[in-house]
Amino acid sequence: MSAGMRRVMMIVLLMAAVVAAPRCAGARNTTAAMWLSIAHPGLGEWYLKGWGNFGDNCPQNKFWLGFVPFYGWPGYLQVKSAIDAKHGLTNDKLTF
Repeated sequence: MSAGMRRVMMIVLLMAAVVAAPRCAGARNTTAAMWLSIAHPGLGEWYLKGWGNFGDNCPQNKFWLGFVPFYGWPGYLQVKSAIDAKHGLTNDKLTF
């Protein structure tokens, strides 16, 4: 197999992976939302709601409690927010 053919096959595989990425009802990528929530709790849910107004779309409890060391980031809320975002949930519940 030539190098050019390998390159074409790699591009096709990468494009297929992007197209097949899990998405929520709003056609947002839940994997990207998960990584945003790992960066800071609440950001992934805010992304899933289409960004917009911070007060209306961002889960306030998760976001502000995310600044508490070892509870928010890194810690419990980081994991909770990432799991919710990966499943396409945009709630502000702090318990599982």
